[in-house]
Amino acid sequence: MASQPEESRSHGPRKSAGREGQDGDGGGTRIALTVPDMGSDHCAGVVKKSIHRLEGIRQVLTSIAAHRATVVFDPGQTDPDQIRQSVEKAGYEVTAVQEEGRPQEDPAAQEERQLRKVRRNVVVAAVPTTVIMVLMMIHMLWTPIPGYLAWVAFLALPAIFYAGVGTHRSAWRSLTNRTSNMDVLISMGSLPPYFIGLAGFFIPMVSFIEMAATIMTFHLLGRYLESRAKGRASQAIRRLLTMGAKTARVERNGEEEAVDIKALRRGDIMVVRPGEKIPTDGEIVEGASHVDESIATGESVPVEKGVKDHVLGATVNQDGLLKVRATQVGADTFLSQVIRLVEEAQSSRVPIQEFADRVTNYFVPVVIVISGASFLVWFFGAEALRPILVWGAGFLPWVNPELSAPLLAVLAAVAVLVIACPCALGLATPTALMVGSGMGAERGILIRSGSAIQSMKDLRVMVLDKTGTLTKGKPELSDIIPVAGLDPDDVLRAAAAVEAGSEHPLGRTLVAAAKRKGFRLGPVARFEAHRGRGVQGQVDGKIVRVGNQRMLKEAGIGFEEMGKSQRQLEEEGKTAMLVAIGDRLVGVIAVADTVKDESGKAIGQLKDRGLKTVMITGDNERAARHVARQVGIDEVMAGILPEGKVDAIKKLQDEHGPVVGMVGDGINDAPALTQANIGIAIGAGADVAIESADVTLVGGELTKVVEAMALSRSTFRKIVQNLFWAFAYNVVAIPIAAVGLLHPMIGVIAMTLSSLSVVGNSLLLRRM
Repeated sequence: MASQPEESRSHGPRKSAGREGQDGDGGGTRIALTVPDMGSDHCAGVVKKSIHRLEGIRQVLTSIAAHRATVVFDPGQTDPDQIRQSVEKAGYEVTAVQEEGRPQEDPAAQEERQLRKVRRNVVVAAVPTTVIMVLMMIHMLWTPIPGYLAWVAFLALPAIFYAGVGTHRSAWRSLTNRTSNMDVLISMGSLPPYFIGLAGFFIPMVSFIEMAATIMTFHLLGRYLESRAKGRASQAIRRLLTMGAKTARVERNGEEEAVDIKALRRGDIMVVRPGEKIPTDGEIVEGASHVDESIATGESVPVEKGVKDHVLGATVNQDGLLKVRATQVGADTFLSQVIRLVEEAQSSRVPIQEFADRVTNYFVPVVIVISGASFLVWFFGAEALRPILVWGAGFLPWVNPELSAPLLAVLAAVAVLVIACPCALGLATPTALMVGSGMGAERGILIRSGSAIQSMKDLRVMVLDKTGTLTKGKPELSDIIPVAGLDPDDVLRAAAAVEAGSEHPLGRTLVAAAKRKGFRLGPVARFEAHRGRGVQGQVDGKIVRVGNQRMLKEAGIGFEEMGKSQRQLEEEGKTAMLVAIGDRLVGVIAVADTVKDESGKAIGQLKDRGLKTVMITGDNERAARHVARQVGIDEVMAGILPEGKVDAIKKLQDEHGPVVGMVGDGINDAPALTQANIGIAIGAGADVAIESADVTLVGGELTKVVEAMALSRSTFRKIVQNLFWAFAYNVVAIPIAAVGLLHPMIGVIAMTLSSLSVVGNSLLLRRM
């Protein structure tokens, strides 16, 4: 996960969230390289550095969990073969290079293959090491074994020089790239003791070969357990990949045929029966049904869909036969984009990690210096330090004060090397990010970058667009006020009947409302549309007029008795229309962009968290303040043009600092989402808004904003906990090892347990 740190959010424009290192993909070719040995943050950094040496590289994202590097490049300046060769020159094997849009190998299969390799190494090391330990106990406690040193030296070979070759290769790569990683410490903790032990063939001395084999075996066992745990942490991507349909039924040449999902083309008409998954994103051209969109939104209630409605691939058709025109296929589908966003989040960097990385860069050289100093101090000053061992032997069974100075020096030096191995530091952030971003994806919350996770918890001001965010974004019938003695349904039936001849959006709203009530609308004769005034037509032999005061005044119809009601509706930001049948006013009917059901609850939750809420809209002040009163918004900015929204965000940032978030859904919100410290896009909105945001709420529910903030806070808390315990472990353990109170074998066990504790702590996020 070693990607270039993202810049901290400032008041000025920023790069698109989740895009790291370079200037975004810029429309270049995207490929994915499978690099099995890229198992640590350091390895990922070396791989990235090797790729960035080439010309035309626009973006590199690495995923330790998937052992994959995703590269966006200019095909006019470099090609996949050059990228592969550059990585291999850095010492890393590339087992696959796949272009975006082509069939990708199942990550579960990749992971299982890598896990088998790690498991094989553990077995190859553990079997002879177990024999070595049995022989050592017999040799030391019961009876000397003839040729003991030769047996031990032979049995240790597969553990150190076959199973451990990957560790030594990684250490060598690290040193040749003028860096140092955790494998350097393990190599130094196993190779020197082995070769020092061989000196026993020529001079009388205690063997260190048993210790060398044990250190490597426990290291490999730790790597295996970490791989299994990281696999659990990254299972969100695997679940997403398995959600898609494998085949589709399409109509071609007048016949229905089954095709592989990879063979789908834009424009294909797909036939989806009840209970089947919708193969890819598309638009319904025939039929109606309820669709289970829980994989996209996290909501279990099916959504009613009909002709011209958009549907997503991998969602489930519930109860009706649908014919769907494919609009997006392959890498352009919603599911593919979600997978890419989750991978980017898991590959991204949290700002706090920069501190940990700086420490790690200096940590290994410092540890080597401490190890060397421990060796020299014990070699030349063992007698002065021996009282420490006498004291420790009273409660630590592995401490032996009677050992010679050279032996004590080697033990102390090796113990420092293996106990300080900073594996836990390398796992602290990636594992928490993997779990947190995966949980978010399962709940319809796509967090695109690690920096968003850290920044979201600090938000103090939340700016919300009105139309489509707080409101439904489309007009709905809101009020029917009839003249005394008349039925509201009669007013709606008459108005909808004449509006059936109109193409105006407000007219279609009335017709839709009447149809939902089950009204049968009679035919309209002599229909007329009067621009700027309204419409009229003959329904059941009577002239029905729907329009403004001017229209009724021209017809000689009085409207004074409904004037007050009309003004009140208009003050609430609604569009009020007078309805007359014949020469008599029958009522006033109003249409409005109504507030979403969950908006008030979401605003209340934000305020409970101490956030100031601000509504920003291009609508007039009167309509804006009415909506603000309904949902409990603190401050209103009305009449703001799209370009003015950016200035409004800047003004709030000047007043409150870099703690301003924004929620929006339209194309006109994209610049403001980019300007805000955290941009949150409603997933039902425009693609450009989603691309400009740090967080996408797939289902469009505003309450998910609060859920996203809670997830961000919990994930960041886990990262801090992981880093604290990883640092604390090393700070406490290194001095203990340096003074000779920690046996190297105990140290390598403790090192493995510390790494597993970090992974386990991250997995506890799932209890949230």
